[in-house]
Amino acid sequence: MSIDRRTLRNYSMLGERGAFFIELTERAKDIEDLALLTADLGVLSGLSRFMRDHPDKFYNVGIAEQNMIGIAAGMAKVGLNVFATTYANFITMRACEQIRMSLGYMKFPVKVVGSGAGLIMSMSGNSHYSFEDIAIMRAIPNITVVAPADAFEAVKVLDAAVNFDKPMYIRLTGGVNCPMVYKEDYDFQIGKAVELRAGSDVAIFSTGTVTANAIKAAALLETQGISAAVINVHTLKPLDTDVLDKYFATTKLIVSVEEHSTIGGLGGAIAEYKADKKSAPPQMFIGLPDMYGKAAEYNFLLDRYGLTAEKICNRIQQQFQTGGI
Repeated sequence: MSIDRRTLRNYSMLGERGAFFIELTERAKDIEDLALLTADLGVLSGLSRFMRDHPDKFYNVGIAEQNMIGIAAGMAKVGLNVFATTYANFITMRACEQIRMSLGYMKFPVKVVGSGAGLIMSMSGNSHYSFEDIAIMRAIPNITVVAPADAFEAVKVLDAAVNFDKPMYIRLTGGVNCPMVYKEDYDFQIGKAVELRAGSDVAIFSTGTVTANAIKAAALLETQGISAAVINVHTLKPLDTDVLDKYFATTKLIVSVEEHSTIGGLGGAIAEYKADKKSAPPQMFIGLPDMYGKAAEYNFLLDRYGLTAEKICNRIQQQFQTGGI
């Protein structure tokens, strides 16, 4: 796809959710069979332009997430290209059984888009945080799980999803003024991680918008004499095991960084694969703890849970100093 600095800047300002749905609005002009469903969150999900330009392709089912997935599955069954969206916590937890049966079991190719994932809902509190969704979706057979690293990659995910013939969960994190990981176009492939930075001492595997902080942390580590690779794991299922094998064999420490619980997310997926390896480096999990915190501003929460560049760097540096690495 053609990309320039102005477009990237606009994507950054919009954030993952804004960029994804504005570009879906554009794609809908050429996709006759497209259908977009939401559960009472048209405006709040950034769908105002889609609602205005494509009223015949937009369906608001109301506060009925479970029913939305059933309707979406039925539409997919008769051949429509279906996207269903609401906040990540509602679509993955309230509608879990419907996703399991109608999409996982029946394999209807609905693209489930969970917006506001992680902690970005900030002052809305724990009822709106979504730090269990990767674990839930990974556990359901036949569901592909994708979490873009920035707003440009969210658009790359969209273009892949439009032509994807299997059920998919798309996890959108971060807010507006999203830090950009990519400065130019690249080859995006579902199931193929992207190596963003080379390194020989530690491999930092990251997913979602905290990947920008992982890159900054790697640069800080470099000043301390620690060579850190950064790998964007945009697809959590299926996992790119080839890139894992590469860094298992060449680095001294594996680190997972995610705006998700350290249970069942990217770190868990890596550990599951690593468990039966005869030789692999130790692993550090950087993510959200197994607890409910208090509502607060987004950047404060990232700092509190150790997901800023400085705190990621400090955790890894400490491991090298005290962990016998």
